[in-house]
Amino acid sequence: MGGSSNHNNLLWRIISGVLFVPALVVIAREGGFFFLLLIELGIGIGTFEFYEILAAKGLHPYRCLGILAALVLGWTAYYASYLYTFLTLTTLIFILSVSELVRRQPKDSIYHIASTVFGTFYIGWLMSHLILLRELPKHLGLDYGVGVTFALLPFIIAWGNDTMAFLIGRKFGRHPLLQRVSPNKTWEGTIGGILFATLFTVIYRYLYATYLRLIDAILMGLIGACMALIGDLVESLIKRDASLKESYSTIPGHGGVLDRFDSIFFCAPFVYYYLRLLFEVILK
Repeated sequence: MGGSSNHNNLLWRIISGVLFVPALVVIAREGGFFFLLLIELGIGIGTFEFYEILAAKGLHPYRCLGILAALVLGWTAYYASYLYTFLTLTTLIFILSVSELVRRQPKDSIYHIASTVFGTFYIGWLMSHLILLRELPKHLGLDYGVGVTFALLPFIIAWGNDTMAFLIGRKFGRHPLLQRVSPNKTWEGTIGGILFATLFTVIYRYLYATYLRLIDAILMGLIGACMALIGDLVESLIKRDASLKESYSTIPGHGGVLDRFDSIFFCAPFVYYYLRLLFEVILK
């Protein structure tokens, strides 16, 4: 029975991947409003899943307000409006604080406020960097079409690392990496995943991202894979604290959006700031 369940799960995982990856590439190539909607969908579902995890932990965040704020952060990233980004976060904290002031039983107020704000930052702000990446050419004076190579870089690094770490760890894994957080991760899988992610980034550089120097591709692969690993471990830590195996079952065979995109959360910001600083230097 267990073997059949694992087989079905793997089958759904393959089907979901085969359908999603080409869709991601096509929408990323199109960019603009279509890519914004795709990432906003991920932000909305991801934030909902996160608040569900908190509910399983016994916390009571302001779900609707947190999800709305997370979605607005995606819009502000699309328009690169730092003013409205700051306004959104400031307004969120103000409304949360006032809401707790007028609540009749102000018990656990700090948990309600902090958990809501963290969900908005953790999902909304971190995922918004994918939108920032796709729109980056506009603000650097580059051809808008090159943005697709920016936006796909975190996926190449993070998913390349995830996939190879899983395969190598399954075959050769002997020494646990951080058993109290993620029992199945091993040092062998981790090192293999990082090395292959770096290799994939170098190949990607020669095929599509020729604007990168070889040293840039190597550094982005190595550091980006480590950031992806941290993102994966952080989500595992949150789920373990709530005694959950998966964040949700939104994507067949992959669990929830958080389970599939957790490694992107820290990798995408790293790629964005690396590229932003790199081109700032090049264009001076």
